[in-house]
Amino acid sequence: MIITKSLENKLRKFAKLAVKTGVNIQPGQMLIVNASVDAKEFATMVAEEAYLAGAGYVDVQFSESNISKLHYKYASDKYLLDVPEWSIQKLHYWMDEKAARLSISSPNPEAFKGVDPARMAKASKAAAPKTSFFRKFSMASGSQWSIVAWPNPVWAKKVFPEKEENEAMEALMDAILYASRVTSDNDPVLEWKEHTTRLDEHSKLLNNYHFKTLKFKNSAGTNLSIDLVENHIWAGGAEVSLNGFVFAPNIPTEEVFTMPHANGVNGRVVATLPLNYNGKLIEEFYLDFKDGEVVAYGAKKEEETLKQLLEMDEGAKRLGEVALISHDSPISNLNILFYNTLFDENASCHLALGNAYTMNIKDGNELPEEELIKQGYNKSMVHVDFMFGSADMEIDGITYDGNIIPVFRKGNFVF
Repeated sequence: MIITKSLENKLRKFAKLAVKTGVNIQPGQMLIVNASVDAKEFATMVAEEAYLAGAGYVDVQFSESNISKLHYKYASDKYLLDVPEWSIQKLHYWMDEKAARLSISSPNPEAFKGVDPARMAKASKAAAPKTSFFRKFSMASGSQWSIVAWPNPVWAKKVFPEKEENEAMEALMDAILYASRVTSDNDPVLEWKEHTTRLDEHSKLLNNYHFKTLKFKNSAGTNLSIDLVENHIWAGGAEVSLNGFVFAPNIPTEEVFTMPHANGVNGRVVATLPLNYNGKLIEEFYLDFKDGEVVAYGAKKEEETLKQLLEMDEGAKRLGEVALISHDSPISNLNILFYNTLFDENASCHLALGNAYTMNIKDGNELPEEELIKQGYNKSMVHVDFMFGSADMEIDGITYDGNIIPVFRKGNFVF
């Protein structure tokens, strides 16, 4: 992909958006940037913008999916299942410093094709207990964090198979910038402020209704009832970290989301988009729930990978998030399957298997874990979003006094 002067100007805006709105870097604060090697030019822009915004130190850490694939295929069990002490100490150091963290995601949707999913699951299970402290810190927004995206040739060709590689890269870059609200003639930082205000208004309306249950139904086969924890909180767009700073965790985002009750989900949900999990595409799958737990499932492709996900731990069979997004929204209207959850989840209502966000329940960041679990919080080593929205989705909210309030009709919010 050739970076023209026009594109460079937009990328500078994108980098500034990631720094000032995404992580909202503070004077003197450390910034950790996790990036694919495919995004090295953009990572450099981000580092410069961060320093210009006053960052005290920017630490860029690169990864490469093909090298990760070799690790999962060939590493001995000793190293596959090990989490070195130095890497654990690094996480503690980031926490102690209240470092902001930015991920520049550049996924290969088929990066781990041919890798035994059982080996990947074993590695994840071995690492999870040793790094659970950092996962808890992150999901409680202990400090600011954000995710943005960058194209790579494999991903671009997957999304635009009819185009030549360079054209596909340019098309995907255009789509990423459009979805992230970056254009040649706008101020994306200002536009994001206005956008997050609109999402906050939706959250306030839903919080005022204080629904006991949400019921979902569409022609794809979803017929699902989800109880919400009694003291649930809807959120979306911008969040406030425990160190007191507003940040935007996902760029792009169109969702408002809250906490389902871990034992209160019943019925069938049918995915309407593929799920890219650990570099493998799970396609055309369904989950049947009873009393919160997945009791049956199936998938046309990568059913074994879905099985490995559900068997990660007890909490992986239950929901940790329910998110609402109108079908008539910018990313959905692009009519592009990104094969990437960051984008596809923002084109569709979605659910997450696994760990819940403590911010989605009253006083959740202060309550002990045992009390959270009593209230319906789901604990897990995973948090995996999958999409189930559609143009004909019907959602009703049921209040504690039994009133039925239409929330979605024909795939969109009615308020």
